Amino acid sequence: MVVTVTMNPAIDKTVEIEALIPGGLNRISKVEYDAGGKGINVSKTIQEMGGESIATGFLGGNAGKTIENVLNDKNIRHDFIWVEGETRTNTKVFEQNGEVTELNEPGPEISEAQIKELLNKLETLTKEDTLFVLSGSVPKGVDKDIYARIIRLVHEKGGKVLMDADGELFTKALETGPDIIKPNRVELEEYANLDYRASREELFQLAEGLLEKGIETVVVSMGKSGALFAMGEKRVNCPALPVKAHSTVGAGDAMVAALSYAWDHKLDEQETVKLCMAASAGAVTTVGTKPPSRALLDELMEQVEIKEQ
Repeated sequence: MVVTVTMNPAIDKTVEIEALIPGGLNRISKVEYDAGGKGINVSKTIQEMGGESIATGFLGGNAGKTIENVLNDKNIRHDFIWVEGETRTNTKVFEQNGEVTELNEPGPEISEAQIKELLNKLETLTKEDTLFVLSGSVPKGVDKDIYARIIRLVHEKGGKVLMDADGELFTKALETGPDIIKPNRVELEEYANLDYRASREELFQLAEGLLEKGIETVVVSMGKSGALFAMGEKRVNCPALPVKAHSTVGAGDAMVAALSYAWDHKLDEQETVKLCMAASAGAVTTVGTKPPSRALLDELMEQVEIKEQ
């Protein structure tokens, strides 16, 4: 079973305009609303793939009710903790030239009692065949060591953790040894304190170092440059698939969903790589944070080029 943990969910509002005019009038040609937050995006994509997950985290207010209704409509299992305040709305301004400007709200403040309630809930959900997906930012009131705390709790119960985070959340969680991680190129460079664009060979070396820390799988997403996979003894470099991109928003979440689905369904390494590349490519063709269809994923998987290192 896969459990996605979204500390800071959001209504994702995507607006399309011809070109952003700072300080001027901008007329919107199209608006899309999605239930979002990185973990919720992962759950939506797993569902589209034909898998199952349980979505949890914190929800509040009318926006929280909207997210709950969307998950119900999609038959996605969920078990959130309700808090005071309003779940945030994140606005993504999409221009015709492909540029995306994001305006993210902070979200409600979470108390220590609510954090403990979530930890207790996660503990009851943990079994040896459970993968917890920890992804995205945390709201006010939540310390940056929260993912590390969850990893320790889950490992004590025999569960596994996939982490997709950056900054202090990422570095503190690494100290407790998540099982699978999916940093993007910039996040990995920042972790290594590099002030330049790392080469593919250097990224593989950084991934090797993380494997030596006990992490089982390291996937480095690189946007238009594809992705690197270090899993067990396998080292793979995959070019990005040539698709017509609408927006890159959600591509990383789709890859995390593919990793989660592959783990839950015990796919082999080659099938895992193909599904990850197809999911990431398929996500950029959709509007907002809507997941790609299973039919599109199956089509794209046939096009994935795997280059062994």
